[in-house]
Amino acid sequence: MLIKFNVFGKPMSVQRKEGEWLLFLESATSMRVRVYDVVIPPELNENELAGYLADIYHENASVKHPSVEFMS
Repeated sequence: MLIKFNVFGKPMSVQRKEGEWLLFLESATSMRVRVYDVVIPPELNENELAGYLADIYHENASVKHPSVEFMS
């Protein structure tokens, strides 16, 4: 399952694979690029992902994009 987020204006997704969370940047053309320099702790559950991404990427917050939001 792929969980999509708007991370301070940047489309990203998280996928659970073999007990690990994998983070991806999403493009407007549906291309997905893996983010290797951010490790999401495997013990986090789905409900904690938005808060974790907000903590990691908080310096990207702006007036236009003040939060991390779940995208359906």
